[in-house]
Amino acid sequence: MNNKVKSAVEKKQTGKYNCAQAVACSFCEYAQIGEQDIRHAALGLGAGMGSMEGTCGALTGAGLIIGLVCKEDKPRAMGMSRTLMNKFLERNGTTQCKQLKGVGTGKAIRSCDDCVADAAEFLDEILKTQ
Repeated sequence: MNNKVKSAVEKKQTGKYNCAQAVACSFCEYAQIGEQDIRHAALGLGAGMGSMEGTCGALTGAGLIIGLVCKEDKPRAMGMSRTLMNKFLERNGTTQCKQLKGVGTGKAIRSCDDCVADAAEFLDEILKTQ
């Protein structure tokens, strides 16, 4: 496990960061933004936009970093986000929080810690190749 992935998972495990915050805060230096600011920005993104109905918070936290890194370069940001989503979808079969947690089926596909690790791993790979 690389340092960024480890940092994101450790943040999530403290209970002080939601999944989006854990990923975004672990990559805040790439976005040239303070951890407290990115933590506030990601506050409402955890747990699938707070309802488990939306995209996994770990992915939205990673998407927040991509947007801040790319600034005005929309095609680059869209391409990086698409790569992130495709990698996550390929590994997990879904990007929706509720499905990942097994709500309605009783069978979780992926734990929150593992979703955070996946999103951080893929974001790290993407940022290193850009």
